[in-house]
Amino acid sequence: MASVTPSCTTTGGKKKGAATDTAATGPTAPAPLPTSTGTQDSYNRVSMSAPFLALTFDDGPHPTNTPRLLDLLKQRNVKATFYVIATNVRRYPEIMRRIVAEGHEVGNHTVNHPSLAKMSHDGVRQELSGCHEAVLATTGVAPRTMRPPYGAITSAQKAWIREEFGYPTILWSVDPLDWKKPGSSTVASRLVAGASPGGILLAHDIHEGTVAAMPATIDPLLAKGFKFVTVTQLIAMEGKG
Repeated sequence: MASVTPSCTTTGGKKKGAATDTAATGPTAPAPLPTSTGTQDSYNRVSMSAPFLALTFDDGPHPTNTPRLLDLLKQRNVKATFYVIATNVRRYPEIMRRIVAEGHEVGNHTVNHPSLAKMSHDGVRQELSGCHEAVLATTGVAPRTMRPPYGAITSAQKAWIREEFGYPTILWSVDPLDWKKPGSSTVASRLVAGASPGGILLAHDIHEGTVAAMPATIDPLLAKGFKFVTVTQLIAMEGKG
């Protein structure tokens, strides 16, 4: 599986010589934050006291909800992580390319959204490989983390997936149960109330009410001093005070 194994190295910084053009082109953009896939087989949060959060969205992209969400995130300069399904990746390649172009991260959420805990190694391998290749072919960027549908995965699966694909399994610290469609105000209040340093917030951009909840989620958290980063950026900050 070497051909689909993502790099686990920490990234960031600029190429040599990049600063030599500053005078001609004006100030350079800030260097990207370091990223990492860490050392653990699984994360539901990252240990830190600094006020950083990862906002994650599952099951997309969606043809109307995801572009609306991207507009909201762009207005607030917030970066998120999208755990995508390969069937939707193939249906909406333009949205996938926009996600990547606007600085968000893409994670592997399988091809068909099955319960991995009930599947054979070969079945799981096909689901993850298929999504990996779909994302890479569409965006030119490979996923570096995975999230199992329904959070259903065994400890043994986490270990061999990490070994074979390089993916840590990403779960969550806050689940607003937005898939039950409790209303946007309830989704927002649950996410805000559950947020804490190093948290990973779960949401689904396939639900219109979840997208509608984002201003009332993001704005109060920003006002509290939280900063939003991608999942691999959050992992790279582990232990940050």
